[in-house]
Amino acid sequence: MRTLTKRALLFILAVFISGNAMARVMEVKLNQLEPTRKHRQAALIITKVIDRYHYKKTPLDNKLSEQILKRYLDTLDPNHFFFLKRDIDAFSRYRHKLDDYLRSARLEPAFEIFRIYRKRVSDRVAKALKLLDAHLDFNVDEEYEFDRENAPWPATRKELDDIWRKRVKNDILNLRLAGKDNKEIRKTLRERYEGLNRRVHQFDADDVFQSFINAYTLALEPHTSYMSPSTSENFDISMRLSLEGIGAVLRQDGEYTVVQEVVSGGPAKISGQLHAGDRIVGVAQGLTGPMEDVVGWRLQDVVEKIRGPKGSVVRLQVLPEDAGANGKGQMVTLVRNKIKLENQAAKASVIEGLKGLGGLRIGVIDIPTFYRDFRAESRGDKDFRSTTRDVRKLLKDLKAKHVDGIIIDLRENGGGSLSEATELTGLFIDTGPVVQVKDAFGEVEVERDIDPGVVYDGPLAVLVDRNSASASEIFAGAIQDYQRGIIIGEPTFGKGTVQTLIDLDRFVAGDDSDLGRLRLTMAQFFRVNGSSTQHKGVVPDITFPTAATAGKHGERALENALPWARIKAAHYVPGHLGAVAQVRRQAMARIQHDSGFQLLEEEQHMLDDLDKQKKVTLLESKREQEWKKKEALRQEYKNRFRASVGLPPVKDDKDDKKEAPAKDREKEAKATDRILLNEAARILADYVKLRREEESPRAAMR
Repeated sequence: MRTLTKRALLFILAVFISGNAMARVMEVKLNQLEPTRKHRQAALIITKVIDRYHYKKTPLDNKLSEQILKRYLDTLDPNHFFFLKRDIDAFSRYRHKLDDYLRSARLEPAFEIFRIYRKRVSDRVAKALKLLDAHLDFNVDEEYEFDRENAPWPATRKELDDIWRKRVKNDILNLRLAGKDNKEIRKTLRERYEGLNRRVHQFDADDVFQSFINAYTLALEPHTSYMSPSTSENFDISMRLSLEGIGAVLRQDGEYTVVQEVVSGGPAKISGQLHAGDRIVGVAQGLTGPMEDVVGWRLQDVVEKIRGPKGSVVRLQVLPEDAGANGKGQMVTLVRNKIKLENQAAKASVIEGLKGLGGLRIGVIDIPTFYRDFRAESRGDKDFRSTTRDVRKLLKDLKAKHVDGIIIDLRENGGGSLSEATELTGLFIDTGPVVQVKDAFGEVEVERDIDPGVVYDGPLAVLVDRNSASASEIFAGAIQDYQRGIIIGEPTFGKGTVQTLIDLDRFVAGDDSDLGRLRLTMAQFFRVNGSSTQHKGVVPDITFPTAATAGKHGERALENALPWARIKAAHYVPGHLGAVAQVRRQAMARIQHDSGFQLLEEEQHMLDDLDKQKKVTLLESKREQEWKKKEALRQEYKNRFRASVGLPPVKDDKDDKKEAPAKDREKEAKATDRILLNEAARILADYVKLRREEESPRAAMR
């Protein structure tokens, strides 16, 4: 999965039955782009709430003003395609004034900058449309810099014209390599550019205000954000409908809509066809609807196209992560559905007969999320579902099957209920503190397991990856601190902060205004040993080689993320694992010769190379040659991996449109999953055998 940039926005794909509730069809006139009384009210409340209640005490001063301006400009024009340097120089008069403007709720600079931005977009789109009808020479050996995030702002209009000339050439070449003819290419790009202009002209005053306030919140840290009334309404609908849709979390990265995460139990995860890092470039309705190009669309607009009623079909044109910026897309067909609790519930299995286990049987409990059916609990249902209740039953079942050890699999588990993380820990320890929570006023509260007794006291391992976050990190950190089990995998996400949702209307007495809501970071988690899970995450006792690129992921990759910190340790009594160092040596020796791990590392190197690429050639013959070479390498890697897991090779790209390869992709995903899980099972088996060897002489002496 690629790095989150400072402008990356997350959006849960709750595909609503209500249809396009947020769709805008009317152009907003320039004279309508002015701050309103509600915006000024909201700004005053937000600055005061942040000043008093935000965990990170950051003064609203000239230094922060600089960051707000930078982030606002980056939000509008992240790739430096629209503003000229003279625009940026003109905006610099606000460099040390936005703090003063915000404190007094004067929002005119934000709207002034946006109006200029809208004019620049119209100007660029007009230029691009002319270029589509002009003669462009694809026999010139020149390069196009498609990632201009760190490039200087264009100094002159002539320089910007040349950037756009190259951009249009690049867009044409991409579509040629995708197999489109010239007529299709011009139609697609005309609609793309006109759509960009249309969407910017549909931004209303609420959109401008939300963008500006979020430039302020992002300058503080990544998890505080403002939701306008319409965004709040959209969020409420998503929560009421329990993630009904395709089950994915999206973010915007430049002009692409990127899959941030596929949700366990959702259609995307079950299909095995959509993966983190994939870019959605087209959306179509039903089995026969026309494919709409969505490159350059706003994230919300893409979401509106993807969402729809349960049981309906959506087709996505996807550029896989390993295809690079100019790779070939593949079609993904999904049936929208509700993500049911039972599909997200903990499940148990047993690994046996695996080479390296030495006849041992290892139980596995997969926990996709930390869930609790609060609604059933509140109505007095004694049998309400929760992670801890389900795992308690699964542990008893596995013990009845006489497993020799148990793995708790928390990979891809983004968190959930804090109380469940605490109670789940209690199944493996007697009593004691599990996590410490420090609030914005410096007060520390300790969450404890108060239930005496242990459900399972046998050999234990916890398998984590870079996407294990929040509640997952609390559980894994507690197990590690108590020396209760071996932590295996990759350093976790590093999300150690606590957010609350604040309705801004509560601060306005006797007013029926809808001012939106603020998602505020108001506390931080600390492990019982006093170390924060923030930023560093939980570092495994035995780290897989796939962790080499984990530093580019999670909180570590976010600008302004709260740093790692430490407070006083809670009073707790750790156990003693022992044998971990020897088990680690055995695992590393085994992994070095494991073909599965070798292929995973090879894939990661390939993705790293793609991530480093910022430019492409515009010489068509050279571009086609590079593209064919890249696709051949990708295909060769893919087929070597398929062969290693017993799947037939994919002969050409046309195979991707058939039904069988779609099912095979699900098998590929499961096979990748098993490489890591099987090694975790071998590690735990090694640990069990070593501990038994240690204990047998003692038993003989007794």
